[in-house]
Amino acid sequence: MSRLPNILTVFRIILVPVFAVAFVLPGDGARLFAFAVFCIAGISDALDGLAARKFNAGSEFGRMLDPIADKILVGVALMMIVAEGTIHQFSLDTGLKGLLKLVPALIILSREILVSGLREFLAGADVSVPVTFLAKIKTTIQLIAIGGMILGPLLDRIYPGAQILAYVALWIAAGLTVATGYVYLRAGLAHTRREKTA
Repeated sequence: MSRLPNILTVFRIILVPVFAVAFVLPGDGARLFAFAVFCIAGISDALDGLAARKFNAGSEFGRMLDPIADKILVGVALMMIVAEGTIHQFSLDTGLKGLLKLVPALIILSREILVSGLREFLAGADVSVPVTFLAKIKTTIQLIAIGGMILGPLLDRIYPGAQILAYVALWIAAGLTVATGYVYLRAGLAHTRREKTA
């Protein structure tokens, strides 16, 4: 059982290319399968943390790999969503939708790159920045928004306007991303100031 959290994390990484292939395949069935794979990957993220705590099975390997797996999953999903559609289908309507997806996606991906660098810097300086409750809310909203956008038009057939809610949720996640990223940035700047005054 001590290896279960790491197995779940590796499993999440393996699911990413499966998701990507299913996402680009035509047909509603393939899109539903891509959504199911994304959900399983997202659930595995919660389960590996739960298993690590329940079985006291935390490890350096897991602490290193878990955030990497999260970023790969979210990053690939956002890139696939933004890239969906081709240039010859471009119109004012699709262009606006593209911007509504691109801007928050860039904010989220930029924050993940920034936080990864800051975490490495702060870990080297022996400064700990714990994950906040707001960050957990951000991750939850982000995964719900991405899931909604993966289903896209399929969801609108069942619940008209659901896709708009997914766009709104992605923007909320982007706003929370900036807020939670600022916590890491502030910790990094505070450490830099201490270094200068020491």
